[in-house]
Amino acid sequence: MSQKEFWNSKFSQEEFLYGKKPNTFLASKIKLLKKESELLCLGEGEGRNAIFFAKRGFKVSAFDASDIGLAKLDKKAQEEKLDIKTVCLDLNEWKSDKKYDVIVASYLHMYKDERIKLFEKIEDSLNPNAYFIGEFFSKKQLNFKSGGPKDEDLLYNVDDFNKNFLYCDKEVSEQEVILDEGKGHQGDASVIRVIIQKL
Repeated sequence: MSQKEFWNSKFSQEEFLYGKKPNTFLASKIKLLKKESELLCLGEGEGRNAIFFAKRGFKVSAFDASDIGLAKLDKKAQEEKLDIKTVCLDLNEWKSDKKYDVIVASYLHMYKDERIKLFEKIEDSLNPNAYFIGEFFSKKQLNFKSGGPKDEDLLYNVDDFNKNFLYCDKEVSEQEVILDEGKGHQGDASVIRVIIQKL
């Protein structure tokens, strides 16, 4: 099953699987960012983070493999009178030919052998002093029932980030949190939180 087929099946319900509120960690870091910055949301799904940042003055683009998820984002953006650029693509096919001031991601499910190329594209796409901020399920998430993949190859550890982004300042930590994100993410969880700034 392709990424598009998998996520379209997830997002085909009328309700928003992960709710309409932004990821708490991403939202909490807005103070680091300059308004009107060019911001890219990776694996953005139905758009909860994109909507949050666009409403606060950022110039937002959103990538996702699901055209159904992005259609829900487009509809919400029109209702809110927001200008958000959406692009439907598998991130393995992403060509990093534009620079951003901020790149964000929450629970981006990429196989271990695909991550190095993705992380290189992210670093290449950051302007000097730009941020990559994300929250990802850790391998310990297999012990919890709050959501996320049950395939260890789609889960992360701290070293996945520390061994990459070599020309960046990094804050990477593994934490236990309580998720309240729609019906898709509910309850205790183990996550990796990253704040990476390109030098």
